Amino acid sequence: MATMKNAVTAFPERGMLDDIDARTRLAGSNCMELLLFSLGTQETFGINVFKVREVCKTPKITRTPNMPRGVEGLISLRGNVIPVVSLVHSMGLADAPHGLGGAMMVTEYNKRILGFLVQDVDRITRVAWDKVKAAESVGNGCPHSFITAITELPGGRMVSILDVEQIMASTFGEAHVPEVARLDDGYDYNIFFVDDSMVARKKITEVLDKLGCRHKHAVNGMEAWSRLQGMAAHAVQSGGDLRDEVQLILTDAEMPEMDGYMLTRNIKSDSRFDGIPVVMHSSLSSEANRAMGKQVGVDSYVAKFDANVLADTLRPLLTKHHRN
Repeated sequence: MATMKNAVTAFPERGMLDDIDARTRLAGSNCMELLLFSLGTQETFGINVFKVREVCKTPKITRTPNMPRGVEGLISLRGNVIPVVSLVHSMGLADAPHGLGGAMMVTEYNKRILGFLVQDVDRITRVAWDKVKAAESVGNGCPHSFITAITELPGGRMVSILDVEQIMASTFGEAHVPEVARLDDGYDYNIFFVDDSMVARKKITEVLDKLGCRHKHAVNGMEAWSRLQGMAAHAVQSGGDLRDEVQLILTDAEMPEMDGYMLTRNIKSDSRFDGIPVVMHSSLSSEANRAMGKQVGVDSYVAKFDANVLADTLRPLLTKHHRN
């Protein structure tokens, strides 16, 4: 556990750990590392450290006109001009103090670099995904729609984990899903996908509909594994082939209760799923995260969110099933 409060810390391109080999040890452990921070309210917030490239003091920001709500302006960082978002303003936290806060987290998300202004940064802590609960499961304890999950630290402190996809969609608008080439080869393709973000599920559904694929989905890894086991058991009992019921599994990486790495490891270690490819579709786009996916056996790793890249990745994996 690292202490970071009031620190100016660079997160190397290769990640928080010493190297990719060390970092991949998290794959299949059903754990993640959270960077804890405050927005000046009574809550503690968290974000996956794999999304954070750097933490620094709040820099001088160039104000620009006609920016979306919550975007305070632009900064130049190592040759890149990036927007700076006040999480307090974009999330509409009325009880937060005025001002921009004392720290900025530089994040990389969906191949996009952003600065997130916060009150201060606390520390890094490791948590087990099975201790992370979906926000809707905690009822009225969830303060707003920008929280994807809740976890409890030793000592009883609660941490609200940000739904960065929802924050980005609310701030910058949802990306348009373009037309993609439809699979018109006479076969019915069935995809099972899992993602805990409502924004991501909507976009994935649009792509699969445009491809002409049937689909079912789950909202976290534990639910996905339970449903997939049920499908596999039914295929065995009926004497059918599970590959006729589902031709591909598409999974997010970060999810409450069971992450995509553990889900993939479970699938790949169960012979009933032999021949069914698993594609990991994640906002964590670094080479280290690809290495983590490869370690647990994913057949392909796709960074969110490019509809054509996703479609082009799925298409050959689906048609290969019928060529064989």
